[in-house]
Amino acid sequence: MKGAAIGIVETSSIARGYLVADAVLKRADVQIVVNRTICPGKYMVLIGGDVDAVNASIETGVAVGAHTVVDHFVIPNVHPEVFPAINGVARMPEIEALGVIEGFSVASVIEAADAAVKAAQIKLVNVHLAMAIGGKGYVTLT
Repeated sequence: MKGAAIGIVETSSIARGYLVADAVLKRADVQIVVNRTICPGKYMVLIGGDVDAVNASIETGVAVGAHTVVDHFVIPNVHPEVFPAINGVARMPEIEALGVIEGFSVASVIEAADAAVKAAQIKLVNVHLAMAIGGKGYVTLT
């Protein structure tokens, strides 16, 4: 997905999260990367596509999410290692050292993963998105 953008809207309401998902898909030509409930009782809509489409869809999603929006972002030209790490299919060489980045929102964790892989010669092992860990997210990297 070279040159692609990724965007997220994270809401404190599951019902409003479904409305956000519907709105972002109707707004522009984007694809759902992850669309699900997350702990504790939040909802996330993570999309990918070209930069303009993702920007337009996230802007609409934030408007629809209104006061329930916990966090949101758009990363233009997201690093290609981010997608496999989110999906749990990253290929790993032998691990000699391991780093962990932990955050309180899904958006902050994905932004941290993208920034880390762009700034240093590291590989993303996993980007864990707030399931069964109290709404936190974390990144493991080597």
